[in-house]
Amino acid sequence: MLHPAPSQTDLTRRQNTEEVAPLEQIHAQLDALEHNLMELYEHVPFGCHSVGPDGTYRHINTRELHWLGTTREAVIGLKKPSDFLTPASQDKFARWMAERGAFGFEALELEIQGHHGAPRPIAMSFNGLRSPNGGEHTSRTVCFDLTDNRRKAENLRMAALAFESLCGICITDGAGRILRVNQAFTSLTGYTASEACGQTMRLLHSGLQDSRFYQQMWSTLLAHRSWQGDIRNRCKDGRVMAVWLNIAAVPDATDHVSHYVGTFYDITAHKAAEEAVTRLAYFDPLTQLPNRRLLQDRLAQAVAAVPRSGVGGALLFVDLDHFKTINDTRGHDAGDLLLKEVSRRLQACVRHTDSVARLGGDEFVVLLGELDGNGVTASQQAERVAHKLLAALSEPYAFEGFDFVCSASVGISLFGADSQATDLLQHADLAMYQAKKYGGNALCFFDPLMQATLNARSALEQALRLALPRSEYRLVYQPQVDAQGRVLAAEALLRWRPAGQADVGPATFIPVAEEAGLILSIGLWVLDTALAHLRAWQDNSAMRHLQVAVNVSACQFDQPEFVAQVTHRLHRSGADPTRLKLEITESMVLNVEQAIEKMNALRALGVRFSMDDFGTGHSSLSSLSRLPLDQLKIDQSFVSRMGTHPTDAVIVRTTIAMANTLGLHVIAEGVETAVQRQFLQDNGCTCYQGYLCGRPMERDAFEALFAPPPNPALRAGADAPG
Repeated sequence: MLHPAPSQTDLTRRQNTEEVAPLEQIHAQLDALEHNLMELYEHVPFGCHSVGPDGTYRHINTRELHWLGTTREAVIGLKKPSDFLTPASQDKFARWMAERGAFGFEALELEIQGHHGAPRPIAMSFNGLRSPNGGEHTSRTVCFDLTDNRRKAENLRMAALAFESLCGICITDGAGRILRVNQAFTSLTGYTASEACGQTMRLLHSGLQDSRFYQQMWSTLLAHRSWQGDIRNRCKDGRVMAVWLNIAAVPDATDHVSHYVGTFYDITAHKAAEEAVTRLAYFDPLTQLPNRRLLQDRLAQAVAAVPRSGVGGALLFVDLDHFKTINDTRGHDAGDLLLKEVSRRLQACVRHTDSVARLGGDEFVVLLGELDGNGVTASQQAERVAHKLLAALSEPYAFEGFDFVCSASVGISLFGADSQATDLLQHADLAMYQAKKYGGNALCFFDPLMQATLNARSALEQALRLALPRSEYRLVYQPQVDAQGRVLAAEALLRWRPAGQADVGPATFIPVAEEAGLILSIGLWVLDTALAHLRAWQDNSAMRHLQVAVNVSACQFDQPEFVAQVTHRLHRSGADPTRLKLEITESMVLNVEQAIEKMNALRALGVRFSMDDFGTGHSSLSSLSRLPLDQLKIDQSFVSRMGTHPTDAVIVRTTIAMANTLGLHVIAEGVETAVQRQFLQDNGCTCYQGYLCGRPMERDAFEALFAPPPNPALRAGADAPG
């Protein structure tokens, strides 16, 4: 049977069918291949995905899903890869797709942002696939996580920055030869890399650390593979630099040290500041000698060492005699020059193992160690040193513009195995004061009796501190009379009677009050009380003519506010200023100009001044003639010896004559006999004070002298010795 020949239409339809079948086969093969690839990509250590013609995910492996923090169901056919890029990476990705998308690209660095965590850096490689008819069928992309790479790069960058930090860095091999240094090493030491490499760290040795130091350093380094501490390096220019050095050993795979890394930084300024603080804390800024704090530490160590060593020691307390004179006459700059020279002489007299310290002012202490364990021998050794000190300090001092002679007093306290460091300084101080009582330029050893004296003085000082608030002070008055026995004035004298005790004499408590700084408050109380009495007497016709003499201490007179204090109290009391007479001593007017200024300010108010104890001080007549005085008071020591010491009689006559020449009134104190009064009267002194004229008496007894009718007892007592 013959079949009809196929028509042209049939031939065309068959041809098209045959062409479609291969295309479907190809698509199926491609799908199968892609599926197989994606199965394979599930096991690779990088991200992988493919997208369809619409740009959405077609396949994605588990690793990339983990990065995105999502699931396949949430992204396949729904999300595009660009949806998970950070904004900056989206722009970058779009530009690259526009420029290279037709051909693909490799290693484009982007950042993806999943549903959790920080952005993840990736390197994306893109490859587009096209169907045979030219249309885009699919594309495949692989992504590599750059997190570790970025971290390593950052670490390398930080390491590079650290290596070129401000710290000097030096890397050596295991034998200590320098392999590499950074720029800070060169800046700090002056040695370039070419100069340092191949050398050892001996290049920087300053010679200020001994071999024992380096032995200990290497011992620690080998045992612990690290060492740190401060060290002195010598730079290329010879300058010594203090550095803080850290050395770390670097082991190799076999745990043997292959390298050493040393890092250091300059602490020279820090060390200088630290030393400056130490010097301020432990050394006297004027003389650079140890101060009290450092002395106490060294003394404690010396005493603690005695039981082990069996040797003895001594503490010498040195105080300059009349040091205040140079400050008052030449100023504090001259005093400082003297103190520096004294410190130099003291150091020259002792061994380098002994210590010389300055406690303050003109007080120095010498600590002698390693004396003989036998107390007698040790005392002889200490005495020889003390005499050497006294001789050196008594040599004349020649400064620019003036010469000065100064002596010293030395107190010595020996110490042995049973001594207490806390007591030694006090004992030496006591002995020094005893030496001063001998007139200065002397030495004295501590004696236990001195401690008893100190305890008594301490108790007296404590009682004095309570005396004013307890109202234990009172004033008594001793009359000052003329040749006819008439009372013209009275001297106010301070008396103290502690509760339940007898009176304590002024000669006992006044020096203690001055040393304890209590004399200022006491002096103001005396002035207030005397002015109150003077104001009351102004209303008594028989007493309104009286003057009251009040003693002023040197401490009071030296106060800058002295004039203001007296002025204020005069106005407050209402007393007549012309009835107040202030008694000062020669020792109080070393600064003549200052004394004149204060005295003139008060004399303008009407206050009068009397020079007490005249002849016992060191005032020159030229200075005395300039002072605005109203009266000279002949000291009782001259009056009492007029009949037995011709020289004293001459002094009295001269004083009276001088006072008359200067237009000053003159009064003699301590007049106890009619013979003394007659001698004074014959030589022109017509005003007297003393037991012959009247003893110091309580206020009511003194006021009774002026009660009418005149008291006959006064006239009877005026001719009899007290």
